[in-house]
Amino acid sequence: MTSTELSREAIGGFVEALRAQSRFYHDQHPFHLRMNDGRLSRRQIQGWAANRFYYQVNIPRKDAAILANCPDIDVRRRWIRRIVDHDGSKSGEGGIEAWLRLGEAVGLSRDELRDERHVTPGVRSAVDDYVSFARTRPWVEAVASSLTELFAPDLMAERLAAFERFYPWIERDGLAYFRARLDQAPRDAEHALEVVTTHCRSAAEQQRAVAALTFKCDVLWRMLNAIDQAYPD
Repeated sequence: MTSTELSREAIGGFVEALRAQSRFYHDQHPFHLRMNDGRLSRRQIQGWAANRFYYQVNIPRKDAAILANCPDIDVRRRWIRRIVDHDGSKSGEGGIEAWLRLGEAVGLSRDELRDERHVTPGVRSAVDDYVSFARTRPWVEAVASSLTELFAPDLMAERLAAFERFYPWIERDGLAYFRARLDQAPRDAEHALEVVTTHCRSAAEQQRAVAALTFKCDVLWRMLNAIDQAYPD
C-alpha cells in the first residue's frame, strides 16, 4: 500500500469519526422529538424561537472570530459568505432577518426577540461558550465545531415538514429560514470538511477536531435542555 493510499485511508477514517458525532446531535433531544411530533404548545414554540434567536444573532460573531484567527486567505474568502448569509448584504435580507420573520409568524414581536427578554441563562451560557470557543481556540478547531452542518439538512427538512403539518397557525412565510438552510448548510459543510481534512493531518489534530465537533453538539443540547426546562408545557 502506498503512502498516498494510507493517507486516503486515514482521511476516510477521520471523516467517518466526524460523521459519527451525529449520535450526539440535538435532533434526538426530547424537545425536538416532541416538536417534530406536533406536541409542542404555542408558548413552547415561541420560547424556542426567542431563545434560538440569541444563537442566530451570535453566528456571525462566531464566524468573524474564525476569520480574525485564520491566516489562510482562500479560506477567508469563502468563509466570509457565511456572515453575509446571516447578516444580509442590506437591510431586509439574511438569516437573522428571516428568523425575525419566524418570530413574527409564531406571534412574537421583533422587540421581544431583539431585547432578549425571553433568553434563559442556560441558553445564554451555551451560546456565549460557543463564541468564546471560536475566539480562543485554534481556528481549524473552530471550523471543525461548525460541522454540525453535516447533520443539519435532514433536521431542517423534518422541521419544515413538521411545522407545515402540525402547526398550521404559524404563517408559512415565516418558514423561509429553514428553506434557505436546506441549500446553505450542505454548501457550508462541504467547505468546512474540506478545510479540516486539509489542515488536520496528524492523529492529535484530528482528535482535537472531533472533540470540537462534540463540543458544538453539546452546546446545542445544552440550549434545548434550558429551553425544555423553561417551557415544560
